[in-house]
Amino acid sequence: MAAPGELALIDTIRRRAQATATPALRLGIGDDCALLGTKTGEEIAVTTDLSIENRHFRLDWHPAEAVGHRTLARGLSDLAAMGARPCAAFLSLALPTALTKAPKGKKSWADRFFDGFLALAEEQATPLAGGDLAESPLALADIVLVGAVKKGRALLRSGAKAGDLIYVTGRLGGSALGLALLEESARLGKRTKTAEEQETPLGPHLYPQPRLEQGQFLAHRKLATAAMDVSDGLSIDLARLAAASGVATELDAEALPLFPGATLEQALDGGEDYELLFTAPATAKIPATIAGVAVTRIGRVLPKRKGRPQVALCEGKKKKALEPKGWQHFA
Repeated sequence: MAAPGELALIDTIRRRAQATATPALRLGIGDDCALLGTKTGEEIAVTTDLSIENRHFRLDWHPAEAVGHRTLARGLSDLAAMGARPCAAFLSLALPTALTKAPKGKKSWADRFFDGFLALAEEQATPLAGGDLAESPLALADIVLVGAVKKGRALLRSGAKAGDLIYVTGRLGGSALGLALLEESARLGKRTKTAEEQETPLGPHLYPQPRLEQGQFLAHRKLATAAMDVSDGLSIDLARLAAASGVATELDAEALPLFPGATLEQALDGGEDYELLFTAPATAKIPATIAGVAVTRIGRVLPKRKGRPQVALCEGKKKKALEPKGWQHFA
């Protein structure tokens, strides 16, 4: 039999999740399965992402609201990279019991987690349709996102062709810069402040914005030949796109849109920017902004040849192979 604490938390989540409901959700939290509906001529896109305490976030560095936001944003960014619209989210959350208890006069960590999670869910029309709860010695959040994209329009990593140009949305390096600032604060013994006080310049790290509108724009207009999100670092993610497409690529260092204060290294290798990286034919008319977010041309796609690096970095007249130094588990 479920513990009363679990039942009470489930009831709270169910009531709060009702605010995120959309027509795509036919039946949400309360039964053994959720029921979803999609439009005729659409394909289903499914992604999953795992967030683990002390690996993806730290309780003493990251506000609970930011952990909730980031948990959902990571999965939404995958849908954005495919050009899909979100239909529903499913969250499995494992927590130490202490994080479900509210200190006197304050919210519990779990309540604050859902403040961040559900705020982004409502903003991006992504209903929380179900999930699971468990007691655990470590905090862990496993998100599953279900989306839909018009049949044959999904953006893939494998479509880049020689002669295409390479683009990225937004600015790079902001998340790595924010993480460095958190590490420095911890080294100096400073405590994390409220979420509102940390939005700038820590916003890109604590509250990344998934580029759903931009991905859907590219997919709907058939502008991109290949796409993915920048989650592990531009250097490694571009190498993955190039490998999937069987091409070589070149980046122009001077063209990279750096977040103010970020270094070139942070932009190339930092990761967790959750911007869209995509390729398009040189003849394609790519707008300078999509839904208010800047789009920057950062390089080009070349034929794959023996001795040519998969990713090369051009700095002025110098060109060198760019080693993929982004994040890899088990590396």
